[in-house]
Amino acid sequence: MQMSSVRNPVADLRELGIENVSNVYYQLSPEKLVEQTLARKQGVLADTGALAVNTGQFTGRSPKDKFIVKDDLTADTVNWNDFNIPVSADVFDRLYKKITAYFTGKDIWVRDCYACADQDYRVNIKVVTELPWSSLFAYNMFLRPTEEELDYMHTDWTVIQAPGFLADPAVDGTRQGNFSMVSFSRKTIIIGGSAYTGEIKKGIFTILNYVLPHDKQVLSMHCSANQGDEGDTAIFFGLSGTGKTTLSADPSRKLIGDDEHGWTSTGVFNFEGGCYAKCIDLSEEKEPQIFRAVRPGALLENIQFFPGTNTVNYTDCTITENTRVSYPLSYIDNALEPSIGGIPKNIFFLTCDAYGVLPPVSRLTPGQAMYQFISGYTAKVAGTEAGVTEPKSTFSACFGAPFIPLHPAQYAQMLGEKMRRHQVNVWLINTGWTGGAYGIGSRIKLSYTRAMISAALKGELDNATFHPHPVFGVAMPDSCPGVPAEILDPRNTWNDKAAYDEKAKDLAAQFIRNFEKYAAAADAEILAAAPKI
Repeated sequence: MQMSSVRNPVADLRELGIENVSNVYYQLSPEKLVEQTLARKQGVLADTGALAVNTGQFTGRSPKDKFIVKDDLTADTVNWNDFNIPVSADVFDRLYKKITAYFTGKDIWVRDCYACADQDYRVNIKVVTELPWSSLFAYNMFLRPTEEELDYMHTDWTVIQAPGFLADPAVDGTRQGNFSMVSFSRKTIIIGGSAYTGEIKKGIFTILNYVLPHDKQVLSMHCSANQGDEGDTAIFFGLSGTGKTTLSADPSRKLIGDDEHGWTSTGVFNFEGGCYAKCIDLSEEKEPQIFRAVRPGALLENIQFFPGTNTVNYTDCTITENTRVSYPLSYIDNALEPSIGGIPKNIFFLTCDAYGVLPPVSRLTPGQAMYQFISGYTAKVAGTEAGVTEPKSTFSACFGAPFIPLHPAQYAQMLGEKMRRHQVNVWLINTGWTGGAYGIGSRIKLSYTRAMISAALKGELDNATFHPHPVFGVAMPDSCPGVPAEILDPRNTWNDKAAYDEKAKDLAAQFIRNFEKYAAAADAEILAAAPKI
């Protein structure tokens, strides 16, 4: 058996039930992992030096195939629903034996890493993968222990990913061949049938969203975060495609992290050691920090090149619109290390409203903030199918429903307490459409959105005059530095004012219908923040 490290992980693998593998590649450098990927013809180099791979059948997460073991630990604590799908311990155990046996005679990549930059909450992770570039992803995305730490690290959680292993639904209790399965009792995540690396990342996010609030009284958040020169921290909540990564990568502020954070009694810390940015339509002009991070060591997923070149065509969505790039946090020039910030002074809820209804910037009361947080709204363009032009609403509780094992009200209550205790400013930012819905209006300019956020961060909106939105009640500023005043009230941007009023009522009705399932757990202040039809 060939070993590729001074450390011998065979004993660790044997404890996991993985034996008789061909070669064990432990803690390889990014350079070596890229070399192995190229040698196995599993990827190619872009002209920037980044490694480009194709994740195969799955180019995104498969939420309907994500399971949590329902046992004595989780039966009464997990909020069982369409995202938290229960399976028995027996189902997990059978699949675990099969997936570990699958590695017999195969090469295997093993990486020790950890999550949570705040050492008081550190979770050590062992990632076992079938592909070298999956190990590169783990290197990029999780925090990297020193050589000295490796000598005494113990594993808290294990992730085993085998894209080539398919479950038998008739026998194994899955929906189809692919699966992602979490056992909190065994502190193990097994992933089969999918090479999409986001399953690894979000598997760990899911367990932190249980462990930190439930056991440590730390609020876990699907948000990005950055910090100003004076130490003021801002956090940005939002679903995929709303601008979390883009807007937090601000050259004038230090980046704490782009996606997953915890909020303690003393401040905010990043869960991760890297960024996993969407790169559809990426350009140096619009997103210079991310664009320049696509360099040696970065991992591009499911992109296409311009014909006859190794130059990435970022506008090409032939494979998927969910093209991605992962890279270490240090690839961002002004990344804060360690990635820990103070108590937030400003919170931004980002929504890409493709209906063109919500104002580009508005200030929220605590009640409105809780209502918007529980709602977790965005509206995306429906897709690329012929003739499909209508936007599609998405409501995802706490801006991350697929990853939150506890009831949304538990996260909302923790956020509400922190907002009130620290008197945090909360802003709703629409990064979507203005002057009409998708197909009629236009996307709000990124430069305007940046100017609005900058104004809020600098306190330039503190003394502005505001007026309420007639339906949603949020406070819209009458002016904002660097932004044309006429776009601040969305109704003014529509040529057909009656059409705007109808669209606003329709969206309000969607909010109200969605909130019905949370109403019983909401107090009077939150319920009063519902839109008025």
